[in-house]
Amino acid sequence: MNVRKVLIALSLLGLLSACGGPDKSVTIPQAQPAGVTSVNIGDHVVHFSAQSTDQLPPDVARLYGIVRSKNRAMLTVSILQAMDNKAVTAIVSVKAVNLTGQVKNITMRRINEEQAIYYVGEVAVANRETLIFDIGVTPDGVESSSNVRFKRKFFSD
Repeated sequence: MNVRKVLIALSLLGLLSACGGPDKSVTIPQAQPAGVTSVNIGDHVVHFSAQSTDQLPPDVARLYGIVRSKNRAMLTVSILQAMDNKAVTAIVSVKAVNLTGQVKNITMRRINEEQAIYYVGEVAVANRETLIFDIGVTPDGVESSSNVRFKRKFFSD
């Protein structure tokens, strides 16, 4: 199985687009469906998705050391140049907060695969828990960070 195709398929679970300028925070409206989102940040586009890790095929989870569970969420972030869709490296930081204010720090790790670059992080989630993700992105060659915020509710039952 082509791992890149699996990761792309996971990233395409839903579709939502929003625009924002560089050096701005972009908040994805709460009423939008869960799944993948993409946001323009100047010369780059940030693609991100969050889903439970039980959606990963077992061989992909093993390859990347991800625990498959309905009680674990995986955040995937990728950054592309807007003009040619070429993947770029970046500094990616993430903090998640649930609706009770509990902070859940997520350590992102970079995955290089052929011409794709992904940043992946995992976090424990409870049934019906809503997380607010704050993603900071600084693409290589860009001096200032852009921030993206979105909500995602997880179900484990």
